[in-house]
Amino acid sequence: MATRISPAERMTEAMDKMKGGALWTSIFRPGSIFRKGYTDSPRNRSYVIMNSVLYHLHPVKVKRHAVKVSYTLCLGGLSFFLFIMLTVTGIFLMFFYRPTSAAAWNDIQTLQTSVAFGLLVRNMHRWAAHLMVISVFLHMSRVFYHGAYKAPREFNWVIGVVLLLLTLMLSFTGYLLPWDQLALWAVTVGTNMMGYSPVLGDQVRFALLGSVEIGTETLLRWYVLHVLMLPFVIVIFMAIHFWRVRKDGGISGPL
Repeated sequence: MATRISPAERMTEAMDKMKGGALWTSIFRPGSIFRKGYTDSPRNRSYVIMNSVLYHLHPVKVKRHAVKVSYTLCLGGLSFFLFIMLTVTGIFLMFFYRPTSAAAWNDIQTLQTSVAFGLLVRNMHRWAAHLMVISVFLHMSRVFYHGAYKAPREFNWVIGVVLLLLTLMLSFTGYLLPWDQLALWAVTVGTNMMGYSPVLGDQVRFALLGSVEIGTETLLRWYVLHVLMLPFVIVIFMAIHFWRVRKDGGISGPL
């Protein structure tokens, strides 16, 4: 006599068959709770972290000292938070700014006097830029003090130095955009210093000015550097930096 299968058993059998299929296994990686035959074990919990894009932002194990605020002072996370704030406020400012020598200064004045919350957002952007430079510098000082630049983290230390230089360049290029006397003299001094570089000094200065002297082309080039090129490069290096922190064993500490 044939044994009757209940609807619940049929459903379980269909789910097991679906979980064993190629489509299901291509979506849910090994160690996922949605995989067939999953068991709660340290190995599978590690697989959940390592095979997930979202969970991989956090290491499988965290050292006890790494969760103390007094150890890291949250300087790395604070630097990243300030970069996000600069991105959001910068997009707001882009709606009311035109990178031309005839309109830049007037647009800044209009933004501060006639746009709702314009002065607030601009000051948030300006102060976040200053604080990001300070936080990145203090973050690298903390890393150096704790010896976190030593093996196997030498490569990530170099990435951090590059991020510091990019942060300084991002701050300097934004300094020109109001197109006031401070900005004009700042770009004059900066480009003249680059002009004295050996071999390619004159070519670098011409590329940054867009001409033989400061003009609208200069403002446009520094605007593109500030809002497009430098943020794009910083995002790439930050992604590498975060990835190396996880791959190098998480936040380092005293032996």
